[in-house]
Amino acid sequence: MSARINIRWRAVVRHRWRLLAGCLLIALHQACEAVVPIVIGETVDLAVATGSPARLITWIGLLCGLYLLLTTAYRNGARQLMRALAEESHALRLEVAAKVLDPRAEVRTGDVLTISTTDADHASYLLDYVPRIVGALVATAVSAVGLCLISVPLGLVVLIGTPLVLIALQRAAPGITRRVATRQEVAGRASSLATDLVTGLRPLRGIGAQEAADARYREVSDESLRATLAAARTQGVFLAASNSVSTLLAGGIAILAGWFALTGRISPGELITVIGLAAFLTEPFGALSAAPSWIATARASADRIAELLGSTPAPPPTGTPPIRPAAGECLGVVAETDAATIVQLYDDGSPDVLVAPHHPELFSGTIRDNIVLAADHELAEALRASAADDVVRAHPEGLDHSIAERGSALSGGQRQRLALARALLARPKLLVLHDPTTAVDAVTEHAIARGIRDLRHGPGSGLGTLIVTTSPALLAVTDRVVVLRDGRIVATGTHASLAALDPAYRAAVLR
Repeated sequence: MSARINIRWRAVVRHRWRLLAGCLLIALHQACEAVVPIVIGETVDLAVATGSPARLITWIGLLCGLYLLLTTAYRNGARQLMRALAEESHALRLEVAAKVLDPRAEVRTGDVLTISTTDADHASYLLDYVPRIVGALVATAVSAVGLCLISVPLGLVVLIGTPLVLIALQRAAPGITRRVATRQEVAGRASSLATDLVTGLRPLRGIGAQEAADARYREVSDESLRATLAAARTQGVFLAASNSVSTLLAGGIAILAGWFALTGRISPGELITVIGLAAFLTEPFGALSAAPSWIATARASADRIAELLGSTPAPPPTGTPPIRPAAGECLGVVAETDAATIVQLYDDGSPDVLVAPHHPELFSGTIRDNIVLAADHELAEALRASAADDVVRAHPEGLDHSIAERGSALSGGQRQRLALARALLARPKLLVLHDPTTAVDAVTEHAIARGIRDLRHGPGSGLGTLIVTTSPALLAVTDRVVVLRDGRIVATGTHASLAALDPAYRAAVLR
């Protein structure tokens, strides 16, 4: 594991100017909101109570200007923040995608889904939470100052009560973080299992394992439901408690102000101001009370993203390929151990080498999209050599037949043939194939073996093909076969000679 990336701090730094502008504008909006009840109270005491039309017009004009300012500040501040939020969410998705596209990365499909969607959104919401908290603090401070000017005890209720409430509520944040992280992790497992089951539906039906698969998914789904309910319950209790406390605090201020008005300690206009501020304070109090839950959710998602981005992919196999075919040679390799590792040794990034993996990857789109456009005669030859022309003919739309994500609606043999056609069509100088026919029948396998030979090793082609396999049909069309044990060459010869003279080779290959 490499050094963990601080996703939250990086988001703040990456969007610091938009975040700063947004915080200032939202703070200005909240300050103006807090001043509105004060202006209304002053209007009552200085204009309405004195019966002065000129003062009334002046104060009403001031109130209109205040509304214009707070509306403009909010609109521009929200625009800055939403832009930063959208850009950060998009950037996180790109980083996650780049990480999981590394062929060495070991990431569950469900984790990719939840991390690139829910977690990316929750982590980027920090850019919305920060200005909300800043605005709530400014609103509370302005309200406290206004209350102190009217009555010091009223202002002290806000100045002392608010920090005490926030400190008490902050103690619940770690528990929320743990519950949210567990919910996301289990949801990722459920999504991964669902993807695997859909992809392997045909084999599951073939072996009659549908009920076992259903039971396994039900178990994981129930676990995900329990984790989701636990997280929702924790957050629900927290929000209920925070809203109750903030409402009680605001209500206490209003009740105390009513008592002061009855005893003549404050004027009618000041009472209106206090009641207005008490009603207004429920919003910033609610935001400050909910802030620990917001931050906990953002932290849990940011930690999951950081864990993925900071993970170290499995190192590629080291060493050099044990053998390479000569120009124009079709070479068979029988690897008694570590066949997949040996295949990876040839994947050195050279544009002249194409390594076609044993498990082919297809993408949503058409058959034509998956194979790549080419001249008609070249495409027809590649389809025929890989026996993928049967797959094309099996569908009325032909090459324009739609393929689901990962080719889930196709059989394993159809996926293998289309992937092989794609590899053959690329015409690399060296093509490395790893068991390209394990999911096809014997007749089709012989046709594919002959097709590979004819397409890549005609007169003067100069192309090399290396096939790592134990298929006798494929090995029979090679020029030479090399047997590897623990990465070392232990036998070499033609398929026919080895089959006749080497008992170990016969045991590994002939079936």
